[in-house]
Amino acid sequence: MQALRLTLRKKRRVINHNNRERFARRLLSQTQKLVTFKHGQKIAIYLPNDGEIDTKYINNFLKKQGFSIYLPILVDKSIKFAKVNKHCKKNRFGIKEPVSTQILNAKQMNIIFMPLVGFDKNKNRIGMGGGFYDRTLVFKKHQINYNNPKLYGLAFDCQQVTKIDSQPWDITLDAIITPTKIY
Repeated sequence: MQALRLTLRKKRRVINHNNRERFARRLLSQTQKLVTFKHGQKIAIYLPNDGEIDTKYINNFLKKQGFSIYLPILVDKSIKFAKVNKHCKKNRFGIKEPVSTQILNAKQMNIIFMPLVGFDKNKNRIGMGGGFYDRTLVFKKHQINYNNPKLYGLAFDCQQVTKIDSQPWDITLDAIITPTKIY
């Protein structure tokens, strides 16, 4: 799994700037095809790191529509979500996180857009290997009829693999959105 993770991270890092911009714009239109945004929703998104697909167009759309936007913050070995504001600090992985703001847990979010390293057509996800999202979202395994949060993975098309052997702790996503497809 580690070798696959490294290969996929390299694939997404070598995408040139012009293609990154084009793919990021397409990602917004793909997202709008799938996701029903409703006022009052709390939406978590991420800031791209390590070659992840850029969320800036989705983020700008959400801001213009007046949604409450949250970013992931690391708390011990799991994730909480902090409301976006102008004050940020870098976490231990060098990723910006909001400070001095409202912090919510995953159960309080309506939608979580998350990064991934790899995915398959069955909506299985390979993350960076820390297990932060899986630990944070473990409650979803025990819900029978859950609505929230909806989990959407965002990726480049080149990050798709044939099959991911999921582990008991892995959380399957509601959908995976790429610049050209929705799974």
